[in-house]
Amino acid sequence: MHRIATDSPFEAALGYSRAVVKGPWCFVSGTTGYDYAAMAMPDSAADQAQNAFATIFATLAQAGFAAADIVRVQYTITDPAFLDQIAPVLRDAMKDALPAATMVVAGLIRPEMKVEIEVTAFRE
Repeated sequence: MHRIATDSPFEAALGYSRAVVKGPWCFVSGTTGYDYAAMAMPDSAADQAQNAFATIFATLAQAGFAAADIVRVQYTITDPAFLDQIAPVLRDAMKDALPAATMVVAGLIRPEMKVEIEVTAFRE
């Protein structure tokens, strides 16, 4: 088993890994849209989704996986109205994987967080 960590302050504070690789599986933790380069959370739900995928894809690459290896994705949004804003981002990011997907509407741990994305990848 291999654990992957990033510079997220939440990982250390809450005691989790960004991803865990076990055999042909990679489990990527729920990822919000924090922009680590700017050290800020964008206001737009679409920008948050884009940033979340950037973090997820970088994590997958570090683990030796590709976006096309994603077999399951769960989206959490804090307002159903965000769906129309993020749909183009989701469609573009998942076009090669076409994973099984779930979307839920729920609160997240900080009010500025609008989107959280969790994926599971598998490679043969």
